[in-house]
Order: sequence, then structure tokens, then C-alpha cells
Amino acid sequence: MAFPLRKMELRPLGNTGLRLSAVGFGASPLGSVFGPVSEADAVSSVREAFRLGINFFDTSPYYGGTLSEKMLGKALKALNVPRNEYIVSTKCGRYVEGFDFSAERVTKSIDESLARLQLDYVDILQCHDIEFGSLDQIVNETIPALQKLKEAGKIRFVGITGLPLEIFTYVLDRVPPGSVDVILSYCHYSINDSTLEDLLPYLKSKGVGVISASPLAMGLLTDNGPPEWHPASPELKSACKVAAAYCKEKGKNISKLAMQYSLSNKDISSVLVGMNSNKQVEENVAAAAELALFGKDQEALAGVEAILKPVKNQTWPSGI
Repeated sequence: MAFPLRKMELRPLGNTGLRLSAVGFGASPLGSVFGPVSEADAVSSVREAFRLGINFFDTSPYYGGTLSEKMLGKALKALNVPRNEYIVSTKCGRYVEGFDFSAERVTKSIDESLARLQLDYVDILQCHDIEFGSLDQIVNETIPALQKLKEAGKIRFVGITGLPLEIFTYVLDRVPPGSVDVILSYCHYSINDSTLEDLLPYLKSKGVGVISASPLAMGLLTDNGPPEWHPASPELKSACKVAAAYCKEKGKNISKLAMQYSLSNKDISSVLVGMNSNKQVEENVAAAAELALFGKDQEALAGVEAILKPVKNQTWPSGI
């Protein structure tokens, strides 16, 4: 590694009392969502992440049709460390067969997830992509069901996830204070879209912790560019391609720059990024270590921001 390893920064998560590593391990790739991942590689990448100070691991029964949960469960077990040394988040309501936020389904869902993860409890259970269900059902049925799971000791905290930012205020304005502990937002705190920033004071006022996922905007802010199915506009894709080329020309890496941009906001408890190899883990931890030592690369960032300015905060419809 190019930089001396410092202890990974731990940040408080709202009012939960949890302290999450600034870099979070997104386990969706362990479900072979982006190509096959062997069990050996899954176990090795989780071990390397934990060794380097990552204590937060996020998954869902939806990722790889339950494979991500199974792989993460095996990898965490192989760590052979006390349960309180790592924080696990999984989700409910979204499955390969579709969406179901009913009290009955989410109650059954946690038992299935715990079996796959080989755990007695998860730290956070999140309603997954709630914009695809009825938000009123989330408020009146799903969240109360999750509260019961909390009382039963199967989960410690309750969360909601999704793409459109307005779903968070809709739910949080309608549930009893303290019944939602955390939100997970994705693609709204990266160089091309920082709209999550406007919501942070509101979330702080509610005592709600914030996790931000996909700092690379689902592949937009990478040298290889986004996957074929990416829902961004042609203009946004084109601008990101120009920005990546600009970074390359300057001897910089757009993905590292994007990761550091997302990590630099301390009001975000953890930046969740998908990983499936030791190399990816080490690159993300190195980006955090470099940021802690030297701060953001202001010059490169200014150049990228200038290129992306015409398409800044341009979002896309939910649907992935």
C-alpha cells in the first residue's frame, strides 16, 4: 500500500450508538451480481476488509437471489472474532420474486436472513427500495412490524433505503420519532450529484444516521464507464467519460477522486462501496488513508467539477 495504514475512522450513526467505519463493505458483489465470485475470494476480501479496519458489512436477500447473504455469512464466520466487533446490515421487502413489504413477509424475511448469515441478530434491518411499494404501508405496517423484531432482539435498529430523496422525508414525517434509526441513500452524494447534502440537516434533526452508497454513481465515475443498462442520460454518461479521460491525462484516478469526495463529508456515517476482492478492499482503504493524510485533491476535483457542471445533480428514474 502506498500510504501508511492508519486506523480506519469510525463515525457515529445517528442516535444508535453504533460507530461505523467510514468505508463500508457493500456485499452485493459477493452474490456474483457483477460476475462470478468464488467462496475463497469472498472470505478473503471480508477478512482483508476487517483486518484493515472496516467493521460495517451490508447485504440483502435480493443480491444474487440470497447468495450474497450466504457468502457474507460464511466469510464473517471464518473471521472467528466476537460478534460485537462487526456491524451487519441486511434488508427486507425486495426479493428476486418481487416486492413485499407486508408485516408477515418482513417478519419471515429476517428469520431467513439470520439463517443465511449464520447470526442471532443483525444490527440494522432496512426496508429495501421503498419507492417501489406503498409508502403508507411502510409507515403503517412495515415499520411497526420491524419495531416488534427489535423488541424480540432479532434486529437492533431499523432503516429505509431508496433512490428518490423525497421518500425519506415522507416516511420520517409520519412515523413516531425514533422508530426509523437510519437511511441508506445511493447515487446522491458523488461528484456528479450531491443533492443528499440538502437533506443532511433535516436527518440530523431527526437523529437519523446516514449511509451513502455508490460513490462511483453505479459505474459512471470509473475508467471503464457504466454498464450497458445504466439509466443515466446520454449527456451525463458522456460528461463522465470526458471527466475520466481528464483524470487519466493528469495521472489521476477518477474512482479514487470520487471515493474521497464522498468520504470527506463527516455527516455521512459510512460510504458503502461494493467489493469482491482484496485488491478492491485495499484500493478503497488506501483512498481513505490518503484523504486522512493529505485531504482532497482540490486541483483534480475542480477540473472534474467544471466538466460535470452542466449535468450536475441530473438524476434518473428508479427502476434498477
